[in-house]
Amino acid sequence: MLLPTDNTALRRNLDFWFESKGIRPRVLGEFEDFALLRAFGETGTGLFPLPSVVGPQIRQQKALRVVGATTEVRTQFYAISAERKLQHPAVLAIRTAARQELFK
Repeated sequence: MLLPTDNTALRRNLDFWFESKGIRPRVLGEFEDFALLRAFGETGTGLFPLPSVVGPQIRQQKALRVVGATTEVRTQFYAISAERKLQHPAVLAIRTAARQELFK
């Protein structure tokens, strides 16, 4: 498997899930950068985790295919702003689009 490094929340959640299921993956690579992890995965180097919100994009790519899914491993995404209340029209548009497109 290709995995994020162990200093990430996703990796800790994956490790906990693997242990709870008695799974001991053979780790072929650990990546700080998710784009690099995905690039290695696209070459066929190994399996790698992806958030389910990108599942539709994966199904459109011939180099990748979904081989399994679980609702037991979760991750969170954050948008961080210096302002307490979002006001900038571009930031509001990004937030609205993410809510409508990614988290239907």
